[in-house]
Order: sequence, then C-alpha cells, then structure tokens
Amino acid sequence: MPTPRTVLLTGAAGIVGTFLRQSLPEYGYTLRLLDAAPIEDAPEAITADIRDTEALERALDGVDAVIHLAGISVEAPFEQILGANIEGSYRLYDAARRAGVRRIVYASSNHAVGYTGRPADGSAVTTDVPLRPDTYYGLSKCFGESLASLYADRHGMETVSIRIGSCFARPLTVRMLSTWLSPADCARLMHACLTAPDVHHTVVHGTSANTRGWMDLSGARKLGYEPQDDSEPYAADLLAQHGELSPEDPEYRLLGGAFTTSTAWQS
Repeated sequence: MPTPRTVLLTGAAGIVGTFLRQSLPEYGYTLRLLDAAPIEDAPEAITADIRDTEALERALDGVDAVIHLAGISVEAPFEQILGANIEGSYRLYDAARRAGVRRIVYASSNHAVGYTGRPADGSAVTTDVPLRPDTYYGLSKCFGESLASLYADRHGMETVSIRIGSCFARPLTVRMLSTWLSPADCARLMHACLTAPDVHHTVVHGTSANTRGWMDLSGARKLGYEPQDDSEPYAADLLAQHGELSPEDPEYRLLGGAFTTSTAWQS
C-alpha cells in the first residue's frame, strides 16, 4: 500500500495520541486531529465527540487513512463504554466507509483476551486465541475487532487491530516489563500497519521487543514492524521497589492482570 499522506488521528489528546502527534510527522504523515477534549497546542484540531456525524465527515474529508484511538481507555460502567467505545467505533467506521477511506488502524487491547492465561511452557501468547474479555472495556475491544472484520469482508476496507499492551514513556510496574510498548516503537508499529500491503483484517500484538515479553510479535513483524526498544533497562529499579510477581498473582498468570479482579468502578 502506498504511504498515506494525510491520516486522521482520533483520540489525539490521549497518552498514545500525544506520543503519535510528536512522532508520526517524522515518517512523512500530515495528521488531522480529533478529540472530545481541546488540544491546546493544536488549534486546528477538531474538538468533537466521536459520535458526531457531521464532525466525522469534516474530519475524514480528504484523508488517506485513520488511526482510531478514541474512547474510554479504562473500565467504566457499561452505558459509558457503550457510547464512547462501541457506538463511537461504529460511527467512525461507517463514516470512513462513506468517505472512501481504505485503511483504518484500530487500537484494540490485550484486555480483549484478558482471561487468557500464559502458556505453561513459557511460550508467547499468539493472536489466534479465543476472545476472552476481562471487562466491559475489553468487551468493547472485542466489538471493535469484529467490526473491523465485518467492514473488511463486506466493504473491502483494510484494517489492522493492534492489541496494545502498555504504552507509556517508560514501564511503570513490574507487569509492564512484559507488556510495555515504547512511544518510539508505537510509531514504528503504526507506520507498518499503515503501509503493509494486503492486510484485509489483521490482528497483531503491540509491545516492544521486551526480554520478559508474553505476547507474540510475529504477526506485527510480518507487516514490517521492527521493534527497537526493550523494557529490561528498567527492570532492576522496578524489581528493587516491588519484587518479582508471584506465579499465583493474576498480574502474572493472566493477560488482563488486575483487570480480571478489579470492580472498583462499580461503587
């Protein structure tokens, strides 16, 4: 696929969106930004709800591809997830179809398969495991992946769903030593997903090349992703502070970690 020139970045004010606003222009992209929150250093950004049809039509006019990050990125009551993540993704995909956009990169999550256990033999988890969401948030990511598959099959839109682990400037917990996606590797992965040929609907994992990684990166590498970062330089400090994870801890055993046990939002 030719390198897209103009890319719509939804959720541009979020953590990952902010990283990509800084890094993707170096790959030659012109970004059009959309978020429900104003972006102070980008007055040209479109401030609108992802479900606003008129705003989506304006945002998609003339773009070559979309990186869809918008939505609630933590667990929340179902009604909130339904609007922002489920209806919002549908509105985005259908508006992109009407606008003739041929490729969307969708930010899925490891929480779409959060109740998946780590293989006993120590091998990496592949993307062909059954969907096992750990939360309403994870459920919305299952919907997003299925929506992408539908639009690929029915409408010929090429889509890549990335099951992102933990994308922060640096790993913040011992668990993130396994799930970390560095900002620089995030940009490399997005570039690969935007330009790889014949993706139809492809699901890949999104982490760096972590020494302690749990998630298989072969699918992403087939798209041209070459991760260059590793969480290991941060390991000594994190382990000194917190110690190794117990094999009985959900943070160790399950891809969803604490999301498989947390109900704090249900107050």
